[in-house]
Amino acid sequence: MIRDAAPDDARAVADIWNHYIRDTLVTFNFAEKSVADVATDMTARHAQGHGFFVAQSDVGIVGFATYGQFRGGVGYAHTMEHTVQLHPDHFGGGVGRSIMMHTLEHAKAQGAHSMFAGVSSGNPAGVQFHERLGFQKITTLREVGRKFDQWLDLVLMQKML
Repeated sequence: MIRDAAPDDARAVADIWNHYIRDTLVTFNFAEKSVADVATDMTARHAQGHGFFVAQSDVGIVGFATYGQFRGGVGYAHTMEHTVQLHPDHFGGGVGRSIMMHTLEHAKAQGAHSMFAGVSSGNPAGVQFHERLGFQKITTLREVGRKFDQWLDLVLMQKML
């Protein structure tokens, strides 16, 4: 089931997010998210009319997706960027596709014209996932991220809504 995230979901979301921050090249970030930070982000996204969603199964929260404005300024008001993460035990079952379709539909209903994905070159499965959803590679920003003592590219992908 895909639903709006609530503050009570913040711990589960932080646990999923922090796995990727701590242990992978999926995100360039290396500062873990606190439960309070995640709850604040959820509240802010909802207040802005942007989405913050969780995928819930019988075992609890198994993934999340959120989006916000791509860049600051009124000229970018219809261009969004998203984050999507799944618990590592829940790949391949359609959860990622379901939560992304929900996220894209929500953004479109809120007036978004396009959605960006910034995917780490250390996450080739993420590039493939977005391609299957209809995102197109726009460009690769070379060596803009650094994590675990290596330079990483950022693949920018876009889907017109």
